[in-house]
Amino acid sequence: QVQLGESGGGLVQAGGSLRLSCVASGRTISTLSMGWFRQHPGKERESVAQITWSGAATNYADSVKGRFTISRDNAKNTVYLQMNSLNPDDTAVYYCAAAPAFRSYLSPASYNYWGQGTQVTVSS
Repeated sequence: QVQLGESGGGLVQAGGSLRLSCVASGRTISTLSMGWFRQHPGKERESVAQITWSGAATNYADSVKGRFTISRDNAKNTVYLQMNSLNPDDTAVYYCAAAPAFRSYLSPASYNYWGQGTQVTVSS
């Protein structure tokens, strides 16, 4: 079992930046793919970014490419999401998730460990 805890959310003006962190406990994340997902009010959860267990490969939703960067520090059992050039459409609850390395890191269905989420609000 792995427990995930997100932090770093908050209120920011359009054009600003935030850095989300996800700290894992209970086991090492070094054999887990990690991902960030978000849920807009009244909508289904969607993929934002994923990273393989080694960090060698990443994947981004088209809506965040060039603005968001996912990274990981396995020694700190932590995954990050650097978010730049934020706009009001990025307002959502952001969730960290983990998937076993043998599953496809690209598929949301692979992720079976989830954090509680952190709210990101971007004002215009």
